[in-house]
Order: sequence, then C-alpha cells, then structure tokens
Amino acid sequence: MFGSAAMMIDDFAFARALHVLALVHWIGGVAMVTTIVLPRARALPDAHAALTAFEAFEGRFATQARFSILLAGLSGFYMLDKIQAWARLLDSTFWWLGLMVVVWAAFALMVFVLEPLVVHRVFREYALRDKERAFALAIRLHVVALTISGVAIAAGVLGAHGALP
Repeated sequence: MFGSAAMMIDDFAFARALHVLALVHWIGGVAMVTTIVLPRARALPDAHAALTAFEAFEGRFATQARFSILLAGLSGFYMLDKIQAWARLLDSTFWWLGLMVVVWAAFALMVFVLEPLVVHRVFREYALRDKERAFALAIRLHVVALTISGVAIAAGVLGAHGALP
C-alpha cells in the first residue's frame, strides 16, 4: 500500500494504473505511426525523404515504446503474481488474458530484437528500392497489429470486469 492512512492506494490498483498508462502510451503511439506517420512519409515523393521523415519519428518513439512495453510487462506480471492467476493463462475462459500476453510478447520481440537487428535494415533497403510497396506493406502490418491490440485491450478491460461470457 502507498500513501498515508488518509489516502491509501492499493498496490494492485497502482499496478493496474501503471499498466493502463503504459498501454495508452504504447498502443497510442502505434496508432499515430499507423494513421499519421507512415501515410505522411509514404506521400513524400522521394524515398530518402520518406525514410528520413519516418525514421525521425520512429527512432524517438521506439525508445519510449520500449519503456512502455517493459512497464506493461512488469505490471502485468506483478498483477498475475499478486493474485496467483497463472493458471488462468491455461483456462479458455480467460482467452483474453492469453491474447494480451501474446500481443505483449509479439511487440516485445519486435522492438527489442527484430526491429533493431533485422527489420530496420531490411525495411530501409526495401523502401529505397520500392518506396510505395515498402510503405504500403508497413502500413498494412501496422493496421493488423493495431487491430489485434485494440481487440486485446477491449477484451482485457471487459474480461477484467467480468463482462465476457
């Protein structure tokens, strides 16, 4: 518990608040990249200008997203451990919990491993060869990731409040 006797904040509630804040920042950033940054970069006539515009935003956001993804993972782990809910990951009734973990793991793998080691270089080379197709693919992949993330967030909120059958 945090705070004085007059204002106590339960540690689980605090972890949930951190979890939600991390998700708002992380997935909100994904939404901005998907709906604003990538389409704007794609609209630029020159591949070098498009990459420069995209990388200027993406480079700064990637560092912030790594922090938010780490915070979401740590707070989620804490909440599962606090209420000893590990078995729920194997219970089909709590499918939404598994979906949240899968989304988190996919993004963590992407931003901590694949993007810095492979994706950045491969996308850059592809965009320099065929800007239109590279950015169209990036937008489609981001739309899929954003859609699945949105479903996971909505299902997680509903599931955590007992509103899913």
